[in-house]
Amino acid sequence: MRAEPFAPDALTEDAMLGGRVRLLQPKEGYRAGTDPVVLAAAVAARPGQSVLELGCGAGPGLCCLGARVPGLRLSGLELQPGYADLARQNLAHNGLDGEIWTGNLSDPPPELKAQSFDHVFANPPYFEAGKRISADESGREIALAGETPLADWVACAARRLKPRGYATFIQRAERLPDLIVAMQGRLGALELLPLLPREGRPPRLILLRGRKEGRAPFRFHAGAVIHAGDRHEEPGNRYTARFEAIMIQAAPLEFPAGRI
Repeated sequence: MRAEPFAPDALTEDAMLGGRVRLLQPKEGYRAGTDPVVLAAAVAARPGQSVLELGCGAGPGLCCLGARVPGLRLSGLELQPGYADLARQNLAHNGLDGEIWTGNLSDPPPELKAQSFDHVFANPPYFEAGKRISADESGREIALAGETPLADWVACAARRLKPRGYATFIQRAERLPDLIVAMQGRLGALELLPLLPREGRPPRLILLRGRKEGRAPFRFHAGAVIHAGDRHEEPGNRYTARFEAIMIQAAPLEFPAGRI
């Protein structure tokens, strides 16, 4: 648990979205990769709407979403006070207005419980606590393998959504059954978008979106391919054109209209 704020000399400043976002993040601890950028790109928010990120960490997802869609009401909930403080710094650092609450999603602060949102999104820990080798740094370990069940993440998202609002999650492919089970009875109109590392490779991650009070049939979309080529080649580990636009040009990651 990271309780104290990060000292300035313990941070780096890193560019995201082609420099549209400048993110302060710890040299040691949880550092954002491509996942929060992709998740933020998949949130179909429109100017003027309200969004909440559960487990927002240092705020990379909120900053990327706010940079892509102007005029959003940005909010985040983060368990670790040190990371919540850093998320507030990053919003201000990028000229974005927002509110970050510190607390547990199983029992959010009363001020947050009184609000509802058009969109809720989250990148829950990919691993179950106790089922992997722990990270050396406690704050990073919580981000990778928190003790809160996926069902609690989904329940919190559903409670905080407005009627017909959307919840969007990114998760490891092998935990998709758990995520679908957690959504049943709380969110409908589910849409699955697998994320393929390369053409012909199985998905490592998936995006799953649901709608509060949604009744449309389940949609299983064709996978989105992240990297071009059939293998990793330095320095040629290029994105596909679609993901080049998402990662560098702040394009949205839209769910296809059709289904397979």
